[in-house]
Amino acid sequence: MDKDLESIQEVRTLCKRTRQAQAILSELSQEKVDTIVRAMKDAILANAEILAKEAIDETKLGVYEDKVIKNRFAAENVYKSIKDMKTVGIINEYPERKVYEIAEPMGPIAGIIPMTNPTSTVIFKALISIKARNTIVFSPHPRAVKCSLSTSNILGKAAQIAGAPEYTIQCISNVTMEGSNELMRNPEISLILATGGSAMVKAAYSSGKPAIGVGPGNVPAFLERSCNIKEAVSKIILSKTFDNGTVCSSEQAVICDEPIDKDVREEFKKNNCYFLTKEEAVAVKNILFTAKGLPDPDVVGQPVHIIAAKSGISIPSGTRILIAEPGGVGDEFPLSKEKISPVLSYYVETDWQHGCSRCIEILKYGGIGHTLVIHSEDEKVIREFAMKKPAFRILVNTPGTHGGIGFTTGLSPSLTLGCGTWGGGITSDNISPLHLINIKRLAYNIRTPEKPQIKNTEAPKETELNQTKETSNELPDEKIEKIINEFIAFRRKKDSKFR
Repeated sequence: MDKDLESIQEVRTLCKRTRQAQAILSELSQEKVDTIVRAMKDAILANAEILAKEAIDETKLGVYEDKVIKNRFAAENVYKSIKDMKTVGIINEYPERKVYEIAEPMGPIAGIIPMTNPTSTVIFKALISIKARNTIVFSPHPRAVKCSLSTSNILGKAAQIAGAPEYTIQCISNVTMEGSNELMRNPEISLILATGGSAMVKAAYSSGKPAIGVGPGNVPAFLERSCNIKEAVSKIILSKTFDNGTVCSSEQAVICDEPIDKDVREEFKKNNCYFLTKEEAVAVKNILFTAKGLPDPDVVGQPVHIIAAKSGISIPSGTRILIAEPGGVGDEFPLSKEKISPVLSYYVETDWQHGCSRCIEILKYGGIGHTLVIHSEDEKVIREFAMKKPAFRILVNTPGTHGGIGFTTGLSPSLTLGCGTWGGGITSDNISPLHLINIKRLAYNIRTPEKPQIKNTEAPKETELNQTKETSNELPDEKIEKIINEFIAFRRKKDSKFR
C-alpha cells in the first residue's frame, strides 16, 4: 500500500477507536477526570528531560534546557490553572434567575502539532482535552513524529492506568498531508485544535469542522522613553533567545523611542547582540525565508552562529541575537515579518504616537490579533497602546514569550493563543478546557407572561360610523336651537312673568 493510503487507513482506524473511547470518557465523574489529569501531569514531569532531548535530536532546532522548561510549563503550570475547574455536571448556578449551566464534552478532537513545540504542545492539548472529557488524536509535524508520538504514548498510558478508557489519547505514526486532511475531515472528529503554519491553520478552517486555530505572531516591542532601558533590553533578549525564538509570542521587532535610541543600542551591544550592516542583513534575509516568503524550516529555531554561517557572514563569538534595520514594513522589507529564530528587526520613531503607528503597521503585516509588548513607566501611554493596538495581548514590561503564554503574567497558562476574528480565529483568549466544552442550560419558569391587551385594529363599518355620529356628545346647531326654543316656550306657558 502507498504511504498516503496507509496514512489515511491509520487515521480512520484511530478515529473509530477515539469515538468508542469518547462514549466512555464522557460518562466519567469530575473526581475521576481530575485523577486522570493529575496522573498525566505527573508522568510528564517524570519524563520532561527525556522528551526534550528527543525533540532536539529529531527536529534539530531549539534549546534543550528551554524545551525542558516548556514541557514542565505545559504540565505543571497548565495543570495548576485547570485543576479546580468544573468541567463535569453543573458548573455554574444562578439561583436568582433559576438558571443552571451543565458541561458537556464537545467530542473527539484533532490536535495539529507544530515542529517548533512538538512535545509541549502535545502535553498542553492532551491535558485541556481530557479535562473537558474529550478524547484526542494528534497529527504531528512530519519532522517531529517520533517525539510527538513518544509524548502521546506516555500521556495515554498514564491516563489509562488512572482510569481513562483505552485509546483516549492517540497519535498518527505514519504522517502525510493526506492523512492529516483525513483526520480533519473525518466524521468522528468534532473539533480541530490547530497549531502550525498558516497553510495548516487555513486547512483546518477549510475542513468544514469547528476549529480553533492560531495565526502567526509578528510581535512588536515598543521601548518608550520612560522605560527602564537595562531591564527592557534584558527581557527582550531573554524572550527572543528562549528556545531560539520558536514561541509565537516572542518579539519580532523592536520599536525604539528616538530620545533613548543611542542608549538602547548600547545596551543591546553590551549584551552581545550584533547589529547587521545593510549587506549582512540582505544575506541573512536570503536564508531566513523560502522562495514563497515563508520561514525556511532548515533555519527556524537555529542559533545565531549557524544562521551566520549559512548567510556567509562573520559575527563576534558569543553573539546572542542578530539585529537588522529593514527601514520599512511590507513585502519589500522581508525582515519585517515573523522570524522564528533569534533575529530581530529594529526601528526608531520620533515619539510614542509614531511608535504606535509603526506597531500597528507591523501587526497588520502578519501578526494582527496576536501580541504586542510595551516597555514604559508612563501609564497614559500604556493605556493608549492598549486601546489602539490590533492585538489581544498587550504585555507591559515583561518578556513577550513568557508573558503571552501566562508564565510571567496573570494570563491563563496556555500554548495556544487565540487571535480573534482580526486574525481569522473564533476566539481571542488563551485556550483552556473551557473552550472545549459545550454548555447546556437548565432554566425554570420565574414569571407568568401577561395576556396582552389587544386593540381592535379593524376599520369601523358604515353602520358603526352612523351610530357613532348619532351618539356623539357634539350636537348639531339646528338641534341645539330647537331645544332652546322648546325651553323658552315651556317657560312662557308656566310663568307669565317670563317675557
